Amino acid sequence: MSPKHTAIIVILLISAAGLTTLFSHSERIKPNRPFSQFPLELGPWLGVSSQMDEKVYNILGVEDYIMANFSKGPGQAVNIYVGFYQSQSKGDLIHSPKNCMPGAGWNIVQSSVIPIDLPKSGKTIKIARLLLNKDGQKQVVYYWFHSRGRIISSEYMQKIWLVLDSITKNRTDGSFVRLIAPVIKNETETEVLLTQFADEVYPTLNQFIPN
Repeated sequence: MSPKHTAIIVILLISAAGLTTLFSHSERIKPNRPFSQFPLELGPWLGVSSQMDEKVYNILGVEDYIMANFSKGPGQAVNIYVGFYQSQSKGDLIHSPKNCMPGAGWNIVQSSVIPIDLPKSGKTIKIARLLLNKDGQKQVVYYWFHSRGRIISSEYMQKIWLVLDSITKNRTDGSFVRLIAPVIKNETETEVLLTQFADEVYPTLNQFIPN
């Protein structure tokens, strides 16, 4: 289904049901497992979890999350953040890095959607990629919306599917997955590292995020 056709369907459904009604009675879904049980050993990767600032936690409005730094050797580190929203019906919408990163002083140099292969899961998914720069330091960000059985790389389509699923599934829960790695040598090597970690962590994500 093309974005144009999806948008038309959403407009028709909203006109029939009313946006307030759509979001007022959504079922509150819980993670399959609490993220406090997220493993800190994934194949060759070893992780150290961390806690976000309480003020940031309240602003984000997440019900559960994991934030950790994983490494499999010198110069091979990836930061992961997964935020789970039980309901997005009362203004607690998933925040996009395109809004948050500039607020933290990072300039978005490049923004694109790319496919990555996940051999361990036997699939290829499309994710959003950002190249960031701050005072000469570069980072590559991979992120996607892991919501209600879908992998979504577009903020626009995330909002459309949120409305559709609130109607057809009575659900507005959702998760956001973000991977960040600093550029040590070049962007290509950093992307290879991020893709390797994504391949390792993806099966574990499905143990926590409900379909």
